[in-house]
Amino acid sequence: MSSNTKVTPARRARSGAVVRWATAGAAASLVLALASACSTSSTPPSSSSSTPASSAALSAFPRNETLYTSGTAYTPPANWNPLDIGNMATGTQGLVYEPLFLYDPIHNKYDPWLATSGTWTSATTFIIQVRNGVTWSNGTALTGADVAYSINLARTNKSDPFNVNVASVTSASASGNTVTVKFSNPTGYTAWQDYLWKAPVLPQAIWSKLSPTAQITSANKNPVGTGPMVLDTYNATEVAYRDNPNWWAIKQLALSFKFKYLVDVVNGSNNVELSALTAGQIDWSNNFLPGINELVSGLNGNAGYGFKTYYSGSPYMLSANTVWLEPNTTKAPMNNVNFRKALAYAINPKQIVSAVYGGITEPANPTGLLPNLHAYISKSVVSKYGFSYNPTLAKQYLAKSGYKGQAITLEVPDGWTDWMAGIVVISTDLKAVGINVTPIYPQYAARNTDLNGGNYDLALDNNASADSTPWSYFQRVYNLPIEAQQTAQDNWERYNSPADWKLVQEAGSTPTTDTSKLDSIYSQLESDFLQQLPEIPVWYNGAWFQGNSQYWTDYPSASSSADQNTPVMWYGYLGAMTTVYALAALQPAKPAS
Repeated sequence: MSSNTKVTPARRARSGAVVRWATAGAAASLVLALASACSTSSTPPSSSSSTPASSAALSAFPRNETLYTSGTAYTPPANWNPLDIGNMATGTQGLVYEPLFLYDPIHNKYDPWLATSGTWTSATTFIIQVRNGVTWSNGTALTGADVAYSINLARTNKSDPFNVNVASVTSASASGNTVTVKFSNPTGYTAWQDYLWKAPVLPQAIWSKLSPTAQITSANKNPVGTGPMVLDTYNATEVAYRDNPNWWAIKQLALSFKFKYLVDVVNGSNNVELSALTAGQIDWSNNFLPGINELVSGLNGNAGYGFKTYYSGSPYMLSANTVWLEPNTTKAPMNNVNFRKALAYAINPKQIVSAVYGGITEPANPTGLLPNLHAYISKSVVSKYGFSYNPTLAKQYLAKSGYKGQAITLEVPDGWTDWMAGIVVISTDLKAVGINVTPIYPQYAARNTDLNGGNYDLALDNNASADSTPWSYFQRVYNLPIEAQQTAQDNWERYNSPADWKLVQEAGSTPTTDTSKLDSIYSQLESDFLQQLPEIPVWYNGAWFQGNSQYWTDYPSASSSADQNTPVMWYGYLGAMTTVYALAALQPAKPAS
């Protein structure tokens, strides 16, 4: 790798369609009909199955100064530790704590954030220039020592969720606002690149006083961050933040929030969420709302709700993660590649997208890589080895597999209504070609126990979320060794391919600037994946987003270059991608004349 190489974007931005907004609305009768049909869904990507029955009354913040959000939290807010990923309240990362860089998946680039630059000066030395003029919310200055401390904490505390990202880091040291990071050889270039935009920078003065356990699990109910907001109040049904007037980006990037308060409401049932959005109690919803496409575009604005989605037409939503049909490859007949190919050719993703989602999702590419990674997909490989809905070919592969009609099950968590409907469609498709499959609906915890322990036949899974390169996708598919309990959600299908796992490791230790080598590795992984089908990509779950323009306008939108930002507040988007730009772009709605 050449020296003096800067952090580079995951190259070749995909071209997105530019779609104009259409004024949307709905008749009250349809709103009620849609609400009565809605129930718990499979979102956000990491959510559990059941949600509270309803949301309590909203706090009395000035309505014209408050942005109300929902669709991310499923339990009462009680934790603001950005290292306690599974328990932290919405906004902990992004509103309070911030990363060194942001990743823009829509334009496939990185934006300097708490760092102004990151440079490889040798194959094993990376220099971070920490932004000057940034202060913690307690008034003290952010320094290079805080950044070095955060990296070293991840390196030395094995419970830190970013420990794997810094596995090849040997040291991090600061001289003023310059941080030097040293790596072993081989260097985990891709894992480190992910650290730069996913991990929070922590205040050394506070975290260094905590025990190793408390560093990861303490509730941190008085959080001190560098972000645009500070914690105001919280209760069992909501958390409120207020603006940080000393946020560094106000002066340095001319960014500011036009609302003084942001209140995130614990997610209710879908009918409650839809009613709250319709009534203007919620402005920004990241909840899955079946039928939202009809409210956006199907009623010609009759009710005047002014709902906004990222695209004004199908698929309405950006793609957030890949839904796989996951076969347990240690059990017959799923261990037979011809049987897995029969599964792939038997399923009609377009029917799921249409019948289950009403066109607010997209069928997956055969590789399963998300649209923002389109440039990595080898068209020749997909042309040669890809699959599509073809019942005739499905029957031919089924005959080759030796399948004798034995009963198999297909499971999704009870309460994930979109997936429950999805496996009904899939089961019908499979039965049509001669596969004896029964859908089952265990509770979420029981479903995870099944997948962790390998006690299942077929399941749906969507842990392959948006990322800046294909590395984490294939890392999830091919991760070795296979453990008795696959608790990390890696290789739940238990496919054993040492050669492909070696390729994944090689991709991770290849400089991100060596695009020729990376293209070759990923092309080979795609080829192997399509020939083996350890997972069968079916559709892309959406980055569910609905905005009500009654109080706020200029929501994220494909139609305006200024508003093409990630529109969700889920973990991994807010405080990692470009949701903060989207929040800063919001404007107060003009009063009705």
